[in-house]
Amino acid sequence: MNESALRRALLAIAVLGLAVGIGVWQTGFGSIQAGPIWTVATLPVVVTLAISILRDFWIGRFGVDAIALVSMSAALLFDQPLAAVVVAIMYAGGTVLEDFARGRAERNLKALTDRSPRVAHRKSAQGTDTISVDQVAIGDELLVRAGELLPVDGILLDALASLDESAVTGEPLTERRRAGDMLRSGTLNAGESFTMRASALAEQSTYAAIVRMVAAAQTAKAPFIRMADRFALFLLPATLLVAGTAWYVSGDPIRALAVLVVATPCPLILAAPVAFIGGVSRAARAGILMKGSAALEALAQVRTAIFDKTGTLTVGGAELIEIDAAPGHDANTLLQLLASLEQASHHVLADSIIRVARGRNLVLSHPYNVREYRGAGLKGRVDKVSMAAGSRALVLVDKPLPRWAESGEKRYRGEPVLRVFVALDGRLAGIFTFGDALRVDARGALSNLRSAGIRRMVMLTGDDSVAAKRVSALLALDTIVADAMPAEKVAAVEAEQALAPTMMVGDGINDAPALAAATVGVAMGARGASASSEAADVIVLTDRLQPVADAVRIAQRTRTIALQSIIAGLALSAVAMAAAAMGQITPVAGALLQEGIDIAVILNALRALGDGRPERA
Repeated sequence: MNESALRRALLAIAVLGLAVGIGVWQTGFGSIQAGPIWTVATLPVVVTLAISILRDFWIGRFGVDAIALVSMSAALLFDQPLAAVVVAIMYAGGTVLEDFARGRAERNLKALTDRSPRVAHRKSAQGTDTISVDQVAIGDELLVRAGELLPVDGILLDALASLDESAVTGEPLTERRRAGDMLRSGTLNAGESFTMRASALAEQSTYAAIVRMVAAAQTAKAPFIRMADRFALFLLPATLLVAGTAWYVSGDPIRALAVLVVATPCPLILAAPVAFIGGVSRAARAGILMKGSAALEALAQVRTAIFDKTGTLTVGGAELIEIDAAPGHDANTLLQLLASLEQASHHVLADSIIRVARGRNLVLSHPYNVREYRGAGLKGRVDKVSMAAGSRALVLVDKPLPRWAESGEKRYRGEPVLRVFVALDGRLAGIFTFGDALRVDARGALSNLRSAGIRRMVMLTGDDSVAAKRVSALLALDTIVADAMPAEKVAAVEAEQALAPTMMVGDGINDAPALAAATVGVAMGARGASASSEAADVIVLTDRLQPVADAVRIAQRTRTIALQSIIAGLALSAVAMAAAAMGQITPVAGALLQEGIDIAVILNALRALGDGRPERA
């Protein structure tokens, strides 16, 4: 019999004993007395609890369950079997309630494990074989059918795929992926069948990492929870002191028993772990992985946030910032022509240009007579138009810059951007500016972090100071540290950490030492597993910055709820103990009152599963 079933059995025995005893007492059935029946119903709970306490004490643990054992034993000793059986019911009921609360808090986490990919369809010369996901090797070509989970991380081979990534990232909308894009295990094929090439083994893939972190979150204890455990060491002697004083002053041992009964907050100390598991579960639903309750608690207390620049505050690639079109030319038409020409290029910008054009639903044409000038650009024809695209030297040669383009040239002079000049039939028609653009949600995310109590924000980057200052000016950061090597990043984090609990947010391999050095390391892990994800305490699975602010808010709310549960429960128990010491509460009434307190604080702890935001009308 497992522990959960044993707890339910003990509760059933105690309830049955109470009911039978009350029936005998009311009917006066023969010579049978109710007292022995209640005693017999209490003893299994007493024996089981005594064994549990001895086992815990042997391994160095001690909890408030000892008060329940003392109160039941004292009730039997003072010939108060009714009070004893009621305490037994309250204790056994509390443990069953604990199982229910913990099970509910873990339900979302367990759902992740239950939907782990089980099989894969491997393609070969002979056809397609269905194999266990553990048999997939790196480089295998896999078929993913409509409605199936992606078995491992990999690279899309087909032109297009539609994926439901909500279980992994929390994003509700279907994502469209194109050939060459990275795909993650555990996401759902929401479109037609497609093929992919495995880039990681099952146990090394994204979804397996999620399951491992969830398992760690269920077992790890936060410092706050360990503090609550240690508090139990002081609660027992304090309770015995109050009970003994009440007995000594009044001369009534029943008052001492009533004090012991109302001081039996067995599930009370369990409210904190229930709240923290609920918080970890809530974060997981939002695409935020917390590596245990300790990470969540530490995140709730951070007051300084340090951000890497490239890939964290910015998108981390050459993105289109602006299109300057000559008078008489349309920006989208120029983009359609440039993307069409770039289809023949191997330059790093080509994919970015084509992606932007397709994102605007522009139809690309087939280029011809294309000639590529390495490091300078392209020349060719698209839709019967002669084109040149690339550097100013290639496109304009010695011609002066037209007046319409002068303002843009001044605006980006000295900035870390790449400008692509486009000429149509020998005349400059437009200039495309590419750079490491700010994330769309960066301003909002940092504003939300300020609202959450983050007092200081720092940019820590290996880029030059010019690029760093440009981004900092857009975000109103408190300070920047530029041209920083990994060792210098660690030193900067340690300096900030000496002043206040610090969160470091980064995404690159070179950020890993700084993430490990911070009070809490937060990795932007949307682009796959990396050293930064391994070093971090918190991993954001979406390619956005807002979840970092969400993670802080969830952590703060969870810790507040846990603290509320502990303080409110202990305060109510203290009031009840005082009333019992003054003879205002009987042992039976005290047991019922204490159970009500326990239920209230555990239900309060379960609020950590929710969002905490007011419902919209």
